[in-house]
Amino acid sequence: MLEVLADRTYRHLFMAQIIALLGTGLATVALGLLAYDLAGERAGLVLGTVFTIKMVAYVGIAPIAGAFANRWPRRAMLVSLDLIRAVVAFCLPFVSDIWQVYVLIFVLQSASAAFTPTFQATIPDILPQEDRYTRALSLSRLAYDLENLISPMLAALLLAFVSYQALFFGTVIGFVGSAVLVLSVLLPSPVATTRRGIYDRTTRGLRTYLATPRLRGLLSLNFAAAAAGAMVLVNTVVLVRSDLDFGDTQVAVTLGAFGGGSMFAALLLPRLLRNRPDRPVMIGGAALLVVTLLALAGMSLITGLQWYPLLAGWFVIGVGYSTVLTPSGRLLKRSAHPEDRPAIYAAYFALSHACWLVTYPLAGWLITTLGAASAFVSLALLAIFGMMGGVVLWPRGDTASVSHTHPDLPAGHPHLREYDAADHRHAVVIDDLHPHWPTNG
Repeated sequence: MLEVLADRTYRHLFMAQIIALLGTGLATVALGLLAYDLAGERAGLVLGTVFTIKMVAYVGIAPIAGAFANRWPRRAMLVSLDLIRAVVAFCLPFVSDIWQVYVLIFVLQSASAAFTPTFQATIPDILPQEDRYTRALSLSRLAYDLENLISPMLAALLLAFVSYQALFFGTVIGFVGSAVLVLSVLLPSPVATTRRGIYDRTTRGLRTYLATPRLRGLLSLNFAAAAAGAMVLVNTVVLVRSDLDFGDTQVAVTLGAFGGGSMFAALLLPRLLRNRPDRPVMIGGAALLVVTLLALAGMSLITGLQWYPLLAGWFVIGVGYSTVLTPSGRLLKRSAHPEDRPAIYAAYFALSHACWLVTYPLAGWLITTLGAASAFVSLALLAIFGMMGGVVLWPRGDTASVSHTHPDLPAGHPHLREYDAADHRHAVVIDDLHPHWPTNG
């Protein structure tokens, strides 16, 4: 897997991702302490609002940013967004009112909503070979999981010597370091060949995404992953502290089991996907989520929740979660031309976070009002819905050539001359010549 780091451009971008993630992790810890400083016992409400603002920015800003990603040099855009994030992080230690936190977080997350999909869309341009790109996706998944483990420990170590406000300066260093590393390499910037209006550019990614069957299936599988992931991320502290009556250390260990399962799957997936299609692997991951949620629901009802089975369940959910999400970049890559990738990655970024916008509050409401067993069952039903949607919406053999015609094109059109037939076959990507997925043939 690590041989992909021999590519200098990718190596610098991967290091930029790691440094920025560590900075973001420090900011997450510092935000919780800042919220408590400003709001006391109402800190939970403040943080809930912050996370909602984050998701709203992701869902609303990403498609707009993706529409304009090809109008500026890719490297200049990424560096500028990193510097905007660094400036916002620098301002956070000096806020004195909660509304200032909300405004700054909206700006920060809006910049992230523009940065992340553009960054992700750049990787397949650097690593066009699918096998190498798959390794890069697994490394990216590992980076996210390791950040979840390392950032809290690093924050705890730093807080032994400095105040929590200093953690924000660590975030500044992370974003500036990311900008320097991006600036140190040359990045491809595919340019659209057709001039488009603002509405067309803004909605193009979403229209392309929703017109592609495999991506509709991916969205449904993302909903299954969000249902299971929300149960873990929102309710672990409740299950461990309230239901099991354990302490903070056990909360960290339980979340670590989820991260460990995710890393385990990320390490196995490059080899697993080498000779297997994405569809059965990802649907199998969603099935793991469903079975594990139902098993934990049964245990909660019959014997009551126990810690070691919960650890095992969280590990398996981590495996299923990573199995669903890690290969998604492969589907996005083969579903768009290079110049359209920023828009389609932005559409995926927005739509996948829309799933979390539903499941995050639902998971918290279910366990608060109905209890752990009902939360497990309800979220398992949502995961079943997502898994079945993946089965129905994502047809088998979707990477194969599709037979189709173009009745709207004149006989001498270059596309028809290329295949020397009005009725022809090739792997389809939604574009100006193929605005709809072919159904004939």
